[in-house]
Amino acid sequence: MTTTPVSATLESGVPVSIVIVSRNRPEALRRCLTGVELLQYAPFEVIVVADPAGITVARDMVFAEALKLVTYDRPNISAARNLGIAEAAGEVVAFIDDDAVPEPLWLRHLLEPAQRPGVAAMTGFVRGRNGISFQYRARQLNALGEPENLDVDPETPSILPPARGAIKTEGTNMAFRRDVLVEVGGFDPAFHYYLDETDLNMRLARAGHATAIVPLAEVHHGFAANAMRSANRVPRDLFDIGASWAVFHRKHLAPQDRAAQWAYLRAAERRRLLRHLISGGLEPSDVPRLLRRLDEGHAEGLKRPIVSTTVPRTTNSPFCPFPARPRRSVAIFTRPIKLARDRAKAAKQAQAGEIVTLISLSPTALYHRVAFDPTHAIWLQTGGIFGKSARDDAVFRLRRRCDRLKREVKRVARQRGFSDDRSR
Repeated sequence: MTTTPVSATLESGVPVSIVIVSRNRPEALRRCLTGVELLQYAPFEVIVVADPAGITVARDMVFAEALKLVTYDRPNISAARNLGIAEAAGEVVAFIDDDAVPEPLWLRHLLEPAQRPGVAAMTGFVRGRNGISFQYRARQLNALGEPENLDVDPETPSILPPARGAIKTEGTNMAFRRDVLVEVGGFDPAFHYYLDETDLNMRLARAGHATAIVPLAEVHHGFAANAMRSANRVPRDLFDIGASWAVFHRKHLAPQDRAAQWAYLRAAERRRLLRHLISGGLEPSDVPRLLRRLDEGHAEGLKRPIVSTTVPRTTNSPFCPFPARPRRSVAIFTRPIKLARDRAKAAKQAQAGEIVTLISLSPTALYHRVAFDPTHAIWLQTGGIFGKSARDDAVFRLRRRCDRLKREVKRVARQRGFSDDRSR
């Protein structure tokens, strides 16, 4: 069974430059770029700042000639992002991590507040590795740089003025007006990893700029492994976290407050390591080793140069529009016994230019999972007819199969391009 596809149109808006930084994760980058190809927005351009392996993957994509490629192979995400900004010719610069995939209408929603007076930054919601639960929603930063949850309307943008303090933008789902990035100096390269956008958020609020939280601008983030953490988020090295906190405190905290705040944060990191030890993610010898690296990083961060950074007011290269095309969004409903057959059908429809969601439900109470399949460029949702697909769902709820399928299409209608009444 298939939904009636929605007529395909590209949303036109302000020119956007998407910057993707990648290092040591070429296959994650391939998946991200495959998802970016499905975006229903124009005009946008894509800038990939990556190590040689990532550049090779980008050059293998069918749309490689439309990409701006910057080779950079150092572990400094702030410097890499600044290189991306230097190449960005859009009025707005958007950022997504290489281990994330955007929903097809991500840019439509994210950029909706861009023309409102005073709005300089935009950020959306982030779903976790099961594709259902949220990793991040709305958060505000306190004076110490720590995030605190915010209650916002879950369907419409919230414009938050700087008078209420800095608003946290999520690094894997954020956008800024380029002229404002030029004004504040972009990202501070003293933050090699961690707190890079937090520092920028603090500076934006201090400069009097508002931030928009846009819940329907969703990306799916997988937490791929890197030098600092494993794929299941177990710490591998805390050096850069310690260094970044030292830099942050030097920039944003009064001298008399820094020692006490560092002691508090160090104790919190120790508790986090002990939780991983109890759950089996770490060995007993890992805890003192990681705390030692945290302290070494903090000591280095106390000496790390903090200099005023600049990004060029004029872009290094002209706008290079990505060949986005209007695509109809369609859902295919199947059962586990027919999944292989219908996956092949879904792949053919995706190859023909449609955005395909394949929903396979069993007569069980299994929790739902959503994943983007980069091999076939389709969205796959699995679970039980009676199982949870939202955090506030009951663990078991008796439903008819057809009602459940309609509900799941409606749940993602505005993110993926369905109209709410098109399923049958």
